[in-house]
Amino acid sequence: MTTWSSDDLDRIGDAQEIRIAPENGDGTLRPPTTIWIVRNGDDLFVRSVNGPDGHWYRTAGGTHRGRIEAAGLTRDVDFAAATDPAVNDQIDAAYLAKYGTTPWAEPMTRPGPRDTTLQLTPR
Repeated sequence: MTTWSSDDLDRIGDAQEIRIAPENGDGTLRPPTTIWIVRNGDDLFVRSVNGPDGHWYRTAGGTHRGRIEAAGLTRDVDFAAATDPAVNDQIDAAYLAKYGTTPWAEPMTRPGPRDTTLQLTPR
């Protein structure tokens, strides 16, 4: 499995927002959506604020591939569902630590968004 470089982890993980463009079934990319991202150790995670009904999330769940843009970087990625409750607890904490001063941080830890936690892996 491919891993993130230290520079990519730092730059992408520190970004307040990223642009995510999941791959459609025909290999083209959806128009990018701006979302939040968090780092947990050497891994990067995203969630859909709209839960499983989020358009970008539904596409990502179908193809498990896409592209992100953050901090001047563009990277092709694979998406994998994060289903371990302990990992999701850590991702909750990461969202609250990074975005806790906003009114939208706590809702990202509720069922719905929490159910859409995806780990990003570089391709």
